[in-house]
Amino acid sequence: MALAEEFRAIAGRVNNWGRWGAEDEIGTLNLVTDEVVRAAAAEVRTGRRVPLALPLRQDGVQTGLIPGRVNPLHTMVQLNQELFGPGSVACSDDVVVMGLQAGTHWDALTHVSHSGQLYNGRPAHTVTAHGGAEFSGIDKVRHLVSRGVLLDVARARGVDRLAGGHAVTPEDLRAAEEFAGTRVRAGDIVLVRTGQVQVYLAGDRHGYGYPSPGLSVRCPEWFHARDVAAVANDTLTFEVFPPEIEDLWLPVHALHLVEMGMLQGQNWNLEELSTACGETGRYAFLLSATPEPFVGATGTPVAPVAVL
Repeated sequence: MALAEEFRAIAGRVNNWGRWGAEDEIGTLNLVTDEVVRAAAAEVRTGRRVPLALPLRQDGVQTGLIPGRVNPLHTMVQLNQELFGPGSVACSDDVVVMGLQAGTHWDALTHVSHSGQLYNGRPAHTVTAHGGAEFSGIDKVRHLVSRGVLLDVARARGVDRLAGGHAVTPEDLRAAEEFAGTRVRAGDIVLVRTGQVQVYLAGDRHGYGYPSPGLSVRCPEWFHARDVAAVANDTLTFEVFPPEIEDLWLPVHALHLVEMGMLQGQNWNLEELSTACGETGRYAFLLSATPEPFVGATGTPVAPVAVL
C-alpha cells in the first residue's frame, strides 16, 4: 500500500539527508556538541539522580504482539563454582536471551525503513540476517549525554495519565513546555510523559500496549524546528496506537528514524522524574543515556539517569 500523501509531505519538510554529509550515520546526534554538553552540565543543582529504566524481567512489557521481541530469559550458568579448585574464590555467572528492544530502549536509525530506504538514502537491504545493520547500527552512538527536558504532557493537561488513543500534538508539546517554564533547545533530548507506563506498573501488560496515547504524526515537524537530538517516551509503541491515519502504521517511526535521522526511545519510566521535577519546579536536567554498543544492532537496552 502506498504511503499517504500527508506522510510524504511531512517527510519532505523534515528530511535531513545530506545535512551532515553523505557518510553520516548518527543524524541529529550531531547536534549534541561539546558546547551543548557543557551547558547541560550546568543544569545540575542538587545532584539528585533519577533512574528512568524499567527492570529487565521475564514478565516485562512484551506480550507477543511483536514477533520475536521476547522479554529477558535469565539463566544461571554458574552457581558458586570454585573455578580454581576446592577452597578457591567461587563465582556465579548469568546468561540472558532477550529482544534488544524488549524493555527501556533506544531504536537505532535502522530500526525501520520505508520505500526501500534507510536514513541518509541508504538501501534497506544493507540490514542483513547475519551482519545486522551495515550502517547506522546502534554501536555508532558511542556516547549520549546531553540536556534532557521533560515535557509532562499529562500534567500540563491536568491529568495523571492521558487516555488511550490520545494523539500528542505540537500544541500539547508547547503547552507542556510552558508548564515546565523552560524552552527546548538545539541538541536537547526530549522526554514526553503520557503517564501510560502506570498501566504496566499496575500489572496490566496488555492494556499498556493497546490502546495507547503517543505522538501524533504532526510532532516530527515540531522536533525538527527545534533541532531536537533525540526523543523518548513512556509507552510501548511511542506513537499513538491505533494510528490516527487509517492504515498508516508507524509513520512517526519512519519520519524520525528514516527522514530525520533522530533516535527515539520507548518504555521509559518517567513517573519518578515527573515527581522530582514537580517538587523542584525544574524540568531540565543532565541526562546520561548511552546505548549498549551491540555491533550492527537496530536497537538496544538503555538505563538512563537524569541528574537534577
